[in-house]
Amino acid sequence: MNILVSNDDGCQAPGLRHLAEACAGFGSVSVVAPDRDRSGASNSLTLDRPLRTRSNELGYTCVNGTPTDCVHLAMTCLLKPLPDMVISGINAGANLGDDVLYSGTVAAAMEGRFLGRPAIAVSMNAFDPKHFDTATKVVKSLLMRLNQQALPADTILNVNIPDVAWADIEGFQTTRLGHRHRSEAVNESHDPRGRKVYWIGAAGPEQDAGPGTDFHAVNHHYVSITPLQVDLTRHQALEDLRQWVSGVAR
Repeated sequence: MNILVSNDDGCQAPGLRHLAEACAGFGSVSVVAPDRDRSGASNSLTLDRPLRTRSNELGYTCVNGTPTDCVHLAMTCLLKPLPDMVISGINAGANLGDDVLYSGTVAAAMEGRFLGRPAIAVSMNAFDPKHFDTATKVVKSLLMRLNQQALPADTILNVNIPDVAWADIEGFQTTRLGHRHRSEAVNESHDPRGRKVYWIGAAGPEQDAGPGTDFHAVNHHYVSITPLQVDLTRHQALEDLRQWVSGVAR
């Protein structure tokens, strides 16, 4: 396989190196990632300035843009032949439940799927992971399974891994996204010149986190694997909305 590796933590992130090394035994690996931490960038594209690239000491292509920029640039310009799949991560910090709406890690995977390739987003349930070796074993297990049975081109897998030793992993679970409570309040402060500044608050605590959710799986030392889709249409509401729209006055 030709594998494109990206992330949102930046070219310098240890998780990126661990992911690239884990993929190396399965084919040719190309790494295209942001030149700095772009966590929370979601699916944003840079449209107001040109993108620039540079190579770092590991031979990774570092882009002054978002995770989506990186995958888009790689697949439309930089890489020939095109990769067979996109893997994003290994992210420092989980992407569970509502996190996927903001996650640059998940966005990089989504961009790969949008361009016609299956994709996997990989995250660890810790902001300072101690067990990247566990995550690399998970990645290798998934790639071996892909070699046995391919996934459709529109597949996006959101994988979250407990930050525990491999021996303490209970197994793999297919899960749905849980939900969080609303995020914590914005922190208002002042810069040295007395001007107001604002820090976005932390993500809210778990709300819908029962059995079957990604939260529950990771909390019980299972690797959570959630299939995602790009189609945001709320299909079950279409008929009710048609009736409502029919009453809109012109």
